[in-house]
Amino acid sequence: MPSRGIAAVRYALRGIGFMLAERNCQVLAAATIAALAAGAYFRLSAAEWCAVVLAITAIWVAEGLNTAIERLTDLVSPGYHPLAGRAKDIAAGAVLLAVFGAISIGLIIFGPRLV
Repeated sequence: MPSRGIAAVRYALRGIGFMLAERNCQVLAAATIAALAAGAYFRLSAAEWCAVVLAITAIWVAEGLNTAIERLTDLVSPGYHPLAGRAKDIAAGAVLLAVFGAISIGLIIFGPRLV
């Protein structure tokens, strides 16, 4: 039983490695580092850190799911199909919504400190 858990973690880490090879995730990694550095510089409170970490996590999860959906869609529908395109657009829209939420949180937390 424990070896199954170890294997599951190993597969998940491999998936994170696949994500980090994607261009969008490399940009996301840089933005994550910048947000964490800004949080440290401005000495965020515990509640502010929770909001920032939640926003960062939401974007990473959305981007991971978007990437997985894109890869799976490419596998099952290598040619153009309107439903495949729609699925990809919906997944990308979910990432955009997470980004808008994170920007809102960033403006609320970092905005007053920057003016």
